[in-house]
Amino acid sequence: MFETLIRWLNKGKLSKDTARIRLQHILVIDRTGVSPEILEALRDDMLGIISKYFEVKEEDLKMNLKSDEDSMALVANIPVLSIRRHLKQPVPSQ
Repeated sequence: MFETLIRWLNKGKLSKDTARIRLQHILVIDRTGVSPEILEALRDDMLGIISKYFEVKEEDLKMNLKSDEDSMALVANIPVLSIRRHLKQPVPSQ
């Protein structure tokens, strides 16, 4: 669990603002009880579904949990490069 968090924190060079934002995200994740593994699995699932209809720029995807006293929201920013004219065929399950 902590390895995923450390990897996430060490992506690229961190500016002071980036470090502050990531720390805020960690605090929200900690308060909501959602593990980094669950967020990573959710990210992968969402990309799989969205990629069926759109070509997306995965490296610029941003996904965060935001919470206040009464609720929690999943906020995703997924850059769309183009619309797929032909649907991707699903990968058969094994």
